[in-house]
Formats: sequence, structure tokens, C-alpha cells
Amino acid sequence: MYNKIRNISLILTTILLLGSCKDVLDTEPTTAIPESEIYKNTANIQTVINGTWRYLNDTYFTFANPGYSAFMRTSDAMGNDVAVTTKYGYRDPYAFTELYNPAAYRVRSFWTLLYKVIDNANNVIAKVDAAEGTQESKDILKGQAKTLRAFAYLNLGSFYQFSYLKDKKALVAPIYTEPSTTSTKGNPRATLEELYNLVISDLSDASTLLASYNRPAAEKYKINKPVAQGLLARAYLQTGAWDLAAKAAEAASAGFPLMTTAAYQEGFNDLQNTEWIWGHLQTNEQSTASYTFHYLDVSSEGSYYYSFMADPFFKELFDQNDIRYKLFEWDGETGREGFLRYKKFKFKPNLIGDIVYMRSAEMLLIQAESFAREGKTDEAISALNKLRSARNATLYTTTQNKDLLSEILIERRKELWGEGFALSDIIRNQKSVERKAYIDNQGSPIKVTVTTPTGATKIVNGQGHRVIKFPDGTNFTANSRYYLFAIPQEEGQQNPNL
Repeated sequence: MYNKIRNISLILTTILLLGSCKDVLDTEPTTAIPESEIYKNTANIQTVINGTWRYLNDTYFTFANPGYSAFMRTSDAMGNDVAVTTKYGYRDPYAFTELYNPAAYRVRSFWTLLYKVIDNANNVIAKVDAAEGTQESKDILKGQAKTLRAFAYLNLGSFYQFSYLKDKKALVAPIYTEPSTTSTKGNPRATLEELYNLVISDLSDASTLLASYNRPAAEKYKINKPVAQGLLARAYLQTGAWDLAAKAAEAASAGFPLMTTAAYQEGFNDLQNTEWIWGHLQTNEQSTASYTFHYLDVSSEGSYYYSFMADPFFKELFDQNDIRYKLFEWDGETGREGFLRYKKFKFKPNLIGDIVYMRSAEMLLIQAESFAREGKTDEAISALNKLRSARNATLYTTTQNKDLLSEILIERRKELWGEGFALSDIIRNQKSVERKAYIDNQGSPIKVTVTTPTGATKIVNGQGHRVIKFPDGTNFTANSRYYLFAIPQEEGQQNPNL
């Protein structure tokens, strides 16, 4: 596996130096550039960073796997609140019939994606100091590479083993911090503790290395210190370092004010949204990742799958005055009657959409959760209500007799729906998936009123979850093997130390 990664890593950087950033990656180049030239100067190495970011986001394994956004879609499909309705794309993750299977194509795709990013980052980290260029440019490149490496390992920690707080000594995945070569031997799986120690070390270093980097306002796809701090907040949340998580989240979100009501309803498709800390820019020439909107967008005429409908019981978590509540709409189209649209994501008119990676709202929720777990009730309520106030939702008070931490975790589900946190939060919090059919207490379908394409109203059966048990017929439970992503069968065959 690692020989393959090494070869493709070199191919990738070669192509990046030969072609424009707008060109599609060619996996069969007819020319090659010596590695000494690739890493000769900081300008070339910046191209490697840019290309690694493109590889992470724009690699098409299949239509259902457009780069890293497929991770996010898979996580949400395996959670509580997305009711996948079609045979396309994320049917198998939704039904828990795929990701635990080491022979599955998506399993191989995800593993390959992460480890190629890791190897490219390792090359930059190992070679940038010897390159021609200023010390400041070297520091920025190393900080960006360490952030990318930490991001990849953070995903391995989040999806390939149970919670750190369940067992930090549990084995998860191999760690590599040096560039791989044809003689590189596969490493054994590291523990979660070892993996998160590396992640936190990388992100701490990156925060220092990127301190002087002023990212252009229009280029939120580039990694800067707030991005590193936001990932650090996620890592600390995973490991139960509550105070550090809150501080990192606060630092990450500074300068990214919560969006307006109007902006919330524009479709979560614009990198220039004030809340967005990090995301992937899409253009007419570079729009591979936009394919993910065909799953998320359930209201635009140009969308194809109408796949990620909402569980009707999810709607009941919202106050009717909440601006997010207004995004729900029963579908009256023929063949989709009774499904519940949640119109959070919408294509731009040219059928592309930027991909959100990190928002200040998430950072505020990390602060709220961390404060609550530390017993800092007033601070937790303040953080929670800052977000609820921005969404015109009912503010939390201690007189409501509702558990504060539970309310915060529900708020994460409400605010971050469709952004890739559903399964990782279930694993992190050692919770069970919660789904039930949309029926009443007598077992009869619940009726809803829809508007048909002609403008007439009609009463139909409401449609919700169609998978409410594991494939073996057992009920959903916490810490199930079905939640974890498998290590690919090929990796086990090629790495005897695994």
C-alpha cells in the first residue's frame, strides 16, 4: 500500500508543477520531474500543498465518492437525522451494510485518500527546510502541511476506532511521519493516544508556524492559524481536554461573526459566508466537489438525487420561530410525496456550491459543550444562547428542567446537520443511533399535507426512516462495530505488521 502511495504522491507533485491548478489531475503522466526539482524552492512546494488540497477534495473514486466530501456525506447518512430516500450514493452507509466490510470499494477509497494526503504532507515537512526561499514562507508551508497531516489522522481517529474516552489504548491505524519510499515497511496500528498526541503536536506547531500568515479574505480554502486552532479544538474535544478545547475554539472563531438570518437561508454554498472559517472553493472550471450537492440539495430544480431528506422527528427538535425551522417543507412531487425536505443546502444558479469545512457556530458549540462538561454552567449557557439567539430560537434557562449537556448535543445536531458530524459525534459520545419509523402510537402512518406541482394540496403518508435496525436485525446500540470504518482488505494483505 505504501509503495503505491509513494508512487502516486510523486506523480501528483509532478503534475502540479507541469500544469495549471485548474487542470484535472492526470494519473498517467508522460513526463516526470526529479524530486529534487519538486522540492527545490518554496514556490514549487506551495504547488504541492495546493495540489494535495485539490487531491483531498476533487479525487473522484465514483460519483458517490467526490473526495473528502464523501466522508461527510457518509457520516451524516449513518446518523440519526438524515433519511436517505433513494437507491443512489449513500444507500449502503445509511443501512450500515458497507463501511465495516474491508472489501468494500468506499472503504478502500477513504483509506487511500487519507494516507496519500499524509504522505504528501510528510514530504513537505521533511524537505521544506532545505528548499530555497524565505524562512517565513517555509514556516507557512510547514504549518499548512502539519495541519493537513493532522486533519487526516484526526479523521482516522474519529471513524476507525471507538471513543478516545472509552479506551485511549485501543489500536486504530498506522502512523507515518516520514516520506514513504519503495523500501518503506508497513507499521503496526498505533493507539488512539499515540495518534492524538501526534495530531495535537502537529496542530500546536502549526498554530505557531502560521502565526504571521495573513490569508487573503477571499481564499478561505487556504490553511491559516484559525483553521489549525479549529482542528485543535476538535482534537481536544475528542480527548476530553475540555478547557483547552474551549480556548482553542474561541481563538479559531475570532473574526468570524455568526451569519444573518438571510445568509442562513441562502443555501450554505458560499465560501464568503461570514461564519465560514474553512471550506473548499468551487468554480465553473473546478467543480468536482459540487457533485455532493446532488445529494444534499432537495429543493433546486437542477438537483438530481433528492437523497438527503430529513427525519420528520428531527423537525420536532426545533422551535417554530427558529429560522432553521422555516427550512422544512413536505415534498409533494410525484414519487417523493410525503418526504421531508430540509432546504439548508442549495446549488448556486450555475449548479455549483462551495463546501463548508468549519464554521464559527461549531466553535461556539465546542465551547458550550466543554464548559458544560467542566461544570461551568453559566459559561455553557451563555455560549449556547449566543447561538440560539442568532437563530431566533428559544433561549435555554435553568427553569426549563432540561439537562444542559443534552440540550447542547441536540443543538449540535440541529446546527450542523449535513456537515459531516453525525456519526463521529455518535462514536465520540458513545451514543446509539436513534431512528424510528414515522408512525403513530397505534403503528399507523402519520398523515401530512403536501402541495403538488399543480398547486393543489393533498394528504399523504409522511415518510421517514426506512432503516431502523442493523443488518443482522438487532437494535441500534452504542459502540457497535457497524459504526466503525474498516481497514481495507488490501492493506491487511500488504502490511504484515498491521
